[in-house]
Amino acid sequence: MITVCGGDCHRIDLIGTSIAITNYGTPVVTVKSDTAFCEKLAARPQQVVGRAVPLGDNALTVTPHPPPASSPSSAGIVLCGGQSSRMGRPKALLPFGPELMLQRVVRILSGVVSPIVVVAAPDQELPPLVEGVLLARDEREGRGPLQGLLAGMKELIRRGHPADLAVFATSCDVPLLSPAFIRQVLAAMGPLDQAAVPVDGHFYHPLAAAYRLAVLPEIEVLLAADQLRPAFLLERVSTSSIPVELLRAADRELHSLKNCNRPEDYWDALNIAGFPAPVSV
Repeated sequence: MITVCGGDCHRIDLIGTSIAITNYGTPVVTVKSDTAFCEKLAARPQQVVGRAVPLGDNALTVTPHPPPASSPSSAGIVLCGGQSSRMGRPKALLPFGPELMLQRVVRILSGVVSPIVVVAAPDQELPPLVEGVLLARDEREGRGPLQGLLAGMKELIRRGHPADLAVFATSCDVPLLSPAFIRQVLAAMGPLDQAAVPVDGHFYHPLAAAYRLAVLPEIEVLLAADQLRPAFLLERVSTSSIPVELLRAADRELHSLKNCNRPEDYWDALNIAGFPAPVSV
C-alpha cells in the first residue's frame, strides 16, 4: 500500500500510460505503468478510489474499493447537551453575530448535509431552529458524546435511513465550521470505512468526524460497559484517520476544529468572524 502523508491515496487518474495519485486534492506522484494495466484501468471509471501498491520503479497495481450498492446522502448530528461548565452559561445560546451559536452551526451544516439531528439534554432549552431540523434528547445525562451520538443515530434509523448512511458529527460550539471542511471529511470515508476522523499527531477529533449509522451497535456495547470515550469506538470500527494537514486545503487555519469551551475561546472566535464581543458572557 502506498502511504502518502499518513493516508491512503484518495484518487487515481489515468493519464495516457501514466497514473496520477492524488491525496485529498494534493497531487502526490505520477508513475509510469505497463500498457496492459493502463488498459484495464481505462475500462473502469476514472478517479478510481482504492489502495495502490508499488511493484517497482515503473509499475503500480491498484485495488479499487468496490462501489457501494447505493449512494445515500449524508446526514448531520449536532451535540449540544453538554454542561458548558467552563463557559459558565449554555454554549448553544451564546450570541454569534445575528444568530445564536447553535443556530449558526446548524445553518452551516445544513448547507452540506440533510437531515440534521440536534441532540440536547432532557430538559435543555433550545433556540428556534429552521424547519426540518430533527430533535433528539439524551436518554441519560452526563454520559458524554457517545450517548449523544447514540440518540442522534437512533432518530435517523427510526426515520428509515440505511445503516450505510454517513453522518457528520459535530458539537454546537464550533461557530467557525467550514462547509468545505465538512465535505472533505465526508469524502475521506471509503465505502468500507465506518468512521473518518481528523487526527493531529496522536490527538483525534471525534466531534469533527463522520460515522456510518452501522456503528450504532458498537456504541451501545461501549455505553453498557461504561466505556464512554469516543476513542474506544474508533478502536472497534474501521476508521479512516485524516491528518489535519490534509484538511488545510479546505480550511487553511483549521478553524473548523476550534471549540469554544471557555469565554476567551468564544471572544477569539467572534474576533475571527468579525463580530463584536457581547458585554458579558
